Amino acid sequence: MKIIRHLDTIPDDVRGSVVVLGNFDGFHKGHQKVIGTAGRIAHEMGTTLSVLSMEPHPRLFFNPTQKEFRLNSFKTKAHLLEEFGVDHFVVLPFDKEFASMSAQDFVMDLLLKKLGVLHIVVGYDYCFGAGRGGGVNVLDWLSKQEQFGLTVVKKVMDQDHTYSSSSIRTIIESGDVRKAAERLGHWWHIEGEVRKGDQRGRTINFPTANIFLDGYIEPKYGVYAVRVIIEDGPHQGTLDAIANVGRRPTFDKEDVLLECHIFNFSHEIYEQSIKVEFVDFIREEKKFDGLEALKIQIEKDCITAKELLSNSENQQSYIPAPKLADHLK
Repeated sequence: MKIIRHLDTIPDDVRGSVVVLGNFDGFHKGHQKVIGTAGRIAHEMGTTLSVLSMEPHPRLFFNPTQKEFRLNSFKTKAHLLEEFGVDHFVVLPFDKEFASMSAQDFVMDLLLKKLGVLHIVVGYDYCFGAGRGGGVNVLDWLSKQEQFGLTVVKKVMDQDHTYSSSSIRTIIESGDVRKAAERLGHWWHIEGEVRKGDQRGRTINFPTANIFLDGYIEPKYGVYAVRVIIEDGPHQGTLDAIANVGRRPTFDKEDVLLECHIFNFSHEIYEQSIKVEFVDFIREEKKFDGLEALKIQIEKDCITAKELLSNSENQQSYIPAPKLADHLK
């Protein structure tokens, strides 16, 4: 998959593409339906499939001091899109100039003139342009005027809920990461570089690999059954682990940290990038009366985590998002 960040360097095979518009934070099952629909259309037209998004997220641009809310990093999003079969990921800077662009200029100048799109695919609630002044009704009118194809994908539901990034954020904040995985279609995970901490875990035989939640939504503070994926280096693999997310009240800490104790693992992996997949919630974070009480509880938590991770429905190292090919049948 090609990642394109500048409109003055558009490859020839992007022009004439089927383009999907949206942010796709989390790449949940609703997003997969939208992009899968576009993939089917691109396949039928014999052309390429492109996704167009903005960075930073418009919410962060308009309110840069707000609490982080993203379900995944740019790296994770790009990886998921590539695995799904997207040919081009066009990422444009969301700045003051872009924020003031009218809906009509966005379509006429950017999509048609610069990208040369043949067909646009969006979700039913897609909005664009200055003040979010454009919606699917504007796109529909312009598609008839300018003779480009348009497909609006209806609301994607499962029983009583609609797949949405906002609802999945609420689920993660409640700690129900298993339900989040069911709605995402893949384990929710955090990627980051292992940082050296206070190393207190070593003193009670529970060393941890620590990463910060920079750029991610904060899940409910507490203990989770997780899997740690090391993709590079001599210790690469998918490893069962237990993790604590929070402020470590036993030690009166304030910064939020993700601490992972990997079972039967004694190697140093400082400064390596790891992926932590959240499989299930065990308990809320709490303050203990000293290291011995904490150690006893961690021993119990490890037993619980191992039981959860050995459960047949949790044994996959990854819940794979359906491939684009699934939507072409």
